[in-house]
Parts: sequence; C-alpha cells; structure tokens
Amino acid sequence: MDFSFSEEQTLLRNTVQSFLQDKYDFDTRRKIVASDEGFRRDYWQQFAELGLLAAPFSEEMGGLGGGAIDTMIIMEEFGRHLVVEPFLETVVLAGGFLREGGSPAQQEELIPGIIGGENIWAFAYAEPQGRYNLADLKTTAKKDGDDFVLNGYKCVVLAAPWADKLVVTARTSGGQRDRDGVTVFIVDKGADGVSTRDYPTVDGRRASEITFENVKVGADAVIGEVDKGLALVEKVTDQAIAALSAEAIGGMKELNEATVEYCKTRKQFGVPIGKFQVLQHRMVDMFMAYEQSVSMTYMVNLKVEEEEAERKKAASGAKVQIGKAGRFVGQQAVQLHGGMGMTDELSVGHYFKRLTMIDTQFGNVDHHLKRYSSAA
Repeated sequence: MDFSFSEEQTLLRNTVQSFLQDKYDFDTRRKIVASDEGFRRDYWQQFAELGLLAAPFSEEMGGLGGGAIDTMIIMEEFGRHLVVEPFLETVVLAGGFLREGGSPAQQEELIPGIIGGENIWAFAYAEPQGRYNLADLKTTAKKDGDDFVLNGYKCVVLAAPWADKLVVTARTSGGQRDRDGVTVFIVDKGADGVSTRDYPTVDGRRASEITFENVKVGADAVIGEVDKGLALVEKVTDQAIAALSAEAIGGMKELNEATVEYCKTRKQFGVPIGKFQVLQHRMVDMFMAYEQSVSMTYMVNLKVEEEEAERKKAASGAKVQIGKAGRFVGQQAVQLHGGMGMTDELSVGHYFKRLTMIDTQFGNVDHHLKRYSSAA
C-alpha cells in the first residue's frame, strides 16, 4: 500500500513544523505551562491564521477540505513539541460532533467560530463511576416543555478552564448503562447552574470538574437525535483516538531521537554508553515499538471513516499498540537517561507523562483489548 503524502499534505506538515520550531521549543513550552492561563491565546489565533483549525472541515463548511490524514499530520507535529493548546478538544472532538451530527443551522452558526479561533470547546463525558463506558451516565436531562434541564457531574474535563462552550453527554431515558437514552448537548460554560473547579494535570494541561445544577438548554442545543447519541459519541471518540495515536508517535519519535543522542555522548568507563550492546538492544526495541505504532496510526486514520465494526476494531487495535508502546518507550528513555530522566528541566519525563495520559484517555489497553474482541 502506498503511504506517500500528497503535495498539499507535505506542505501542511512543513507549515506546522516551521511554526513550532520557531515558536514552541521546550523552554517556551515550560513557560506556557507555568503561566496563569496555561496556554497561549495568541498562538491559538496563529493556528487559525495558518489554517490548522480549518484543516479537517469541508470547503462547504468554510474549511480546507482535509480529513483524518490532515489531522494526523498536525497532531503528530504537536506531539513532537508537546503542544498544550486544545486542538483535540476543539477541532477534533467538538468539530467532529458538529460535522458528523450537527444540524445545518448548528454547523453554520458554530463551525466558523472554531475555524476562526474565536471559540474553545471541551467535551464533558467522563463520570467517576463510568470506567471508560461512554453509556454509563448519572447526568440527566429532563424534558421541560420544549427545553431540557441538565443535572449531574462530569470529571476530568480537559481544556474546560479555557473553554466557552461544552459538548455534554446526558441520559434522557433508560437505565444508567443502557445504550439507548444517551443524548448529546451543547452547553455554554457560562450558563446559569454550571460551576467548575479547575486544576492542572500531570502532563501540563488544564482540566475541570463540572457540576450542572438545573441548567436549562433549548431543543436546538441537541446534537443529533434525542436518545440516539451513543453511536455518534463512539464515532467521534474513535476519530479522537486516531488523532491521539498520531500525537503519541510524535512524542515517541522525539524520545527515541533524544535517547540515541544522549547515549552517543554520555560516557562511562571512557566510552559512550551507546557502545554497550545491551543498551543498543534496548534502543532497537524502542525503535521497533515506535515503528509498529506508526503503522497502526496510519491504519486507524485510513479506516476511521469506514463502517462501524471496522472502525471500532481499527481504533481499539491502535489504542492497544499505542498504550503498550508509549509506556515502554517512555520507561526505557527515562532509564537510559539515568536520574536525569525525570527531572523537570529535561524533556524526557514530560514526554513520558504525556504518553501515560494518552494511554488512559478514551480507554486504556485492557479496555480496548475487550472492545476489540467484541468487535471482531
């Protein structure tokens, strides 16, 4: 199979690389993470000006007519530089919901704000009891005339401290874990009854715990069909898994390169430690884990638009490989750098933390092994 990138895709990669090499070195990233806001709004606007926020949307929606491969290219480069700006949450997740399930009116009203960098979104889906089950919801949305009233609690809502709009899953009928009865809503974060507790995450990002107390939204806030939202949620989260896989291989690539370079220069007993055969074997194993992850990332991004069973298998297969490889490559990189590996001043530990968080987002290795077996 030909995995060559088109001229336009190569140009997109070069554009992202050029910006990040100039503006997003590791020391700059540390300052961004340590700042009060935790990300750069001016960089977010520059992403919009470069067309990165428009890449996955069709030309009819005002985008550049790209797709999963364009998103993959952007996310891989973001992974290489540990970019913290909420591209996944706003463009991939919220944009995916609007693109896949939004009404023409919702698309016309909301997608330009994403493409132009005017709005930041977050996806509020996780609940403490859920354990990666997207249908396990205690948050409810009760009908009130033509409106809905939301009550409930969402945990670890990534990018929510920066967001002005939320995509929220809630149960509108059925039992707590039924597949039917899940509905997806758009909620303004500043709406009456929405309260948040913000905090930093271990990988340098920001998240919130969000409580909804009698939050009223109109019928036009529903994305897709009432009670039939779970299939949409699964499709969009599989697209997010494809994007996260690309971010992970970007991080693994940087860890491999940094480790090889360190082992060429760090000397023990008068010779570089890279001369020791046992360490050479470790670095080869790291490289093989990375290359296998690249193959699985390409595969899931090529299959993410296929029919449901094939898409689920591809997403879960990639998530298993990425989870195992990310942990292995991160652990070996830290070990081969010695005690320096986990210091805040060295990038290695930061990449390892990010890969660990990617493993847990939208389901860990064990969860996706079970999902793969049920989809096979």
